[in-house]
Amino acid sequence: MYKVRTDLAVENREIYKEVYKEDSKGVDIEKEEKENYTVTRIKVLNEEGSKNLQKPIGTYITIDVPGLNKSDEDLKDEISQVVAKEIKGLGKSHPHSKILIVGLGNWNITPDALGPKVVERVLVTRQYFVNYKKEIDETVANVAALSPGVMGITGIETVEIVKGVVEKVKPDLVIAVDALASRKMERVSTTIQISDTGINPGAGVGNNRMEMTEKALGVPVIAIGIPTVVDAATIVNDTLDLIIDSLKKEAEVGTEFYNLLSEISSEEKYSLIREVLNPYMKNVVVTPTDIDAVIDDLAIIVANGLNMALHPGIDLKDVNRYIR
Repeated sequence: MYKVRTDLAVENREIYKEVYKEDSKGVDIEKEEKENYTVTRIKVLNEEGSKNLQKPIGTYITIDVPGLNKSDEDLKDEISQVVAKEIKGLGKSHPHSKILIVGLGNWNITPDALGPKVVERVLVTRQYFVNYKKEIDETVANVAALSPGVMGITGIETVEIVKGVVEKVKPDLVIAVDALASRKMERVSTTIQISDTGINPGAGVGNNRMEMTEKALGVPVIAIGIPTVVDAATIVNDTLDLIIDSLKKEAEVGTEFYNLLSEISSEEKYSLIREVLNPYMKNVVVTPTDIDAVIDDLAIIVANGLNMALHPGIDLKDVNRYIR
């Protein structure tokens, strides 16, 4: 199976179905469709499913919201509540948990700044627990937050920084927020993925760093990500698919030209595109022109969702007052 650059489990599932014309064994899929969004829950059950979907064993929740990148306040509030519900549904935290939120990414590069911008907006409370020597509170959880930067800025592996903080703070749960890559332009800034398997910072743009997982940190890790970029080769590939489909509609069925178009495999086409583009556009990714405003909106949605999911006494009215 050819490798398309994506961080989304739902897209790996789509690629597998395109190649093999069936769903992978070892994978359980549940889909919930609502008026404004669709939630797809994929559970990778065993090693066979992990190999086929190229994802670790665990749960991957994808929230597809076609209008998410539009400035609709009611929709943003609705999706924040969906995010909160899905985070709670993973069952990794409880009201008395100690939680560390990590905003991954480079705050100097807008498409990669989602994590740091979320950290700016989450309700951090650990200082009150420390100063007042409190163990638990009925209204808020013990939450700390960190934006460790990227290795190009600090010279230190991000996971090494986070691991040091984990050893000192001793959280029960780490929640990592990061910008992702998608294989489809329509999913950029309109899809949220939540998983309980951790994350590989930089993987989506071909810059793999040390994994941030329960195995690496010693505590469970929830990863929240939104695709903000798409590989240039993927855009060319999708455009070529549209051209081929259009030509096939005009060509006579059974002719040599029609058969030639039908015989072009996805793997051959994608490999050829990458080979042609590499000398001129190696590792190029594309992001929307309005990404600055979009990232701010997405950060509010994720932060609101986290605040409602983690703090027992916080609801939508409270987070809107706090963040805005």
